[in-house]
Amino acid sequence: MQVKTLVAVLGWMGVQAGAGASGFALVEQNASGLGNAYAGQAASAQDASTVFYNPAGLLRIEGNQVVVAGHLIETSAKLTNNGSTLGALGNGGDLGGHAFLPSFYYAGDLKPGFKWGIGVNAPFGLKTEYTTPWAGQTQGVTSHIKTINVNPSLAWLYNDKVSVGMGIDYQKAEVSLSSSVTAPAVNVVKLRGDDDAWGYNLGMLVKLDNNTRLGVAYRSELKYHLSGRATGPVNGAIAANLTTPASASLSLFNRLNERWDILTDLTWTGWSSFDKLATTGAVTVLVPEDWNDTVRLSVGANYRKSDAWTWRVGVAYDQNPVPDAEHRTVRLPDTDRTWLAFGGQYKMSDKGWIDFGYAHLFMRDASINHLEAPIRVKGQYQGQINIVSAQYTHTF
Repeated sequence: MQVKTLVAVLGWMGVQAGAGASGFALVEQNASGLGNAYAGQAASAQDASTVFYNPAGLLRIEGNQVVVAGHLIETSAKLTNNGSTLGALGNGGDLGGHAFLPSFYYAGDLKPGFKWGIGVNAPFGLKTEYTTPWAGQTQGVTSHIKTINVNPSLAWLYNDKVSVGMGIDYQKAEVSLSSSVTAPAVNVVKLRGDDDAWGYNLGMLVKLDNNTRLGVAYRSELKYHLSGRATGPVNGAIAANLTTPASASLSLFNRLNERWDILTDLTWTGWSSFDKLATTGAVTVLVPEDWNDTVRLSVGANYRKSDAWTWRVGVAYDQNPVPDAEHRTVRLPDTDRTWLAFGGQYKMSDKGWIDFGYAHLFMRDASINHLEAPIRVKGQYQGQINIVSAQYTHTF
C-alpha cells in the first residue's frame, strides 16, 4: 500500500473521514490556535505547542510548561450516484462519524538562550468507511491510517531579534484498506501494514519590532516502507511505499494595541509526493493519484477583554490536492474547504489557563468520475466537518 496514497487513507485514535487540513493532514495540533483557524501559528508561539508549528518559538515560553489538548471531530460525507456502474447498490451511507484526537507538549529550560521541548501528536490521519453493499465496493470499503509522532526539539536565541529551532520526528504509521473482490456480492479482502520513519522540522522566529513577529517553519517528508498481510478471500504478505508530504509556513503576528492582535498565515504542502496507490505481494493494487501541491491561507484576530479573558476569531481557505474528478477516489474524496472558527482563553492564574475553540468547515461539493475497470463510480460528494477543542496549559 504505497505510502504516498496509503497515507491518504489514515487515522489516529479513531480519527474519522475528513481531516481538518487538505488531503489527510491534521492541522489540529492545539486548541489555542483553533479559534484563529490556525492563522499565525508559526509566529504566535503562545504556548509549548509551538514545538509542532515552529520550535524557534520555544524561546518565548517562560519557565517550564505542560500542554494537554484534545479535539472532538465530527465529519459527514455522502455520495449521490449519477452514472455509477453499480448505482443500484446504493451510495454507501455517511462516510463520517465522531472521533477524539489528543496531543501533548512540554517545554523546559536548558540554560540562558536555549530551550528544549517535546511533542506527541498525530500530524496525519483519516478514515473512510462505507456501508455495504454499495456501488463502489470493489474500489474501497474502508480506508484507515493511524499515525503517532514523537517530536523532541531545541531552540537557540541567535540574538535579541532572531531565534532558531529544530526538531527530530519519529513517526509510526499503521494502514488498513479493505474492498470487495466481487460485485454485486460483498466479499471483502483486508490489507494491513505498518512501519516507522524519521524526519525533521526547522523554524525561525524574527522580532521585527516590539509588536510584530515573523515566523518561518518547515517540516520534512517522511518515507515509509510498509509491510503486512492480506486476509480474506486472498491471504499472504504485502508491501508498499508511503511518503508523507513536506510543508512550509510563513506566519505574521502583530499586536495592534493593548486589546487587539492580527495573525496571518500561508502554508504550502507538497502533496505531489502522493502520486499513486500501489501494493505488491499477495494483492497488487495500482491506482494513479497524481495529487497537486496545495496552499492554505488563514487570517485571525485576538481580543483581550481583560487580564483573564481573551477571545479569538479566524477564517481560512484550504485547497484540496485532487486534480480532477477522474483522480478523485472513493478512499479519499477530498475537496476544497473554508474554515470559520472562534474560541477563547480563560486564565485562572499566571500559572494555569484553559483554551477552547470551535470550527465549522464548509466543504465544496466534489465530483467523482473514477474508473477502476470494469467498475465506474460517478456522482457527487457533499460533506461538512465540525471541530471542538479544549486545552489546559500549566507553567511551573
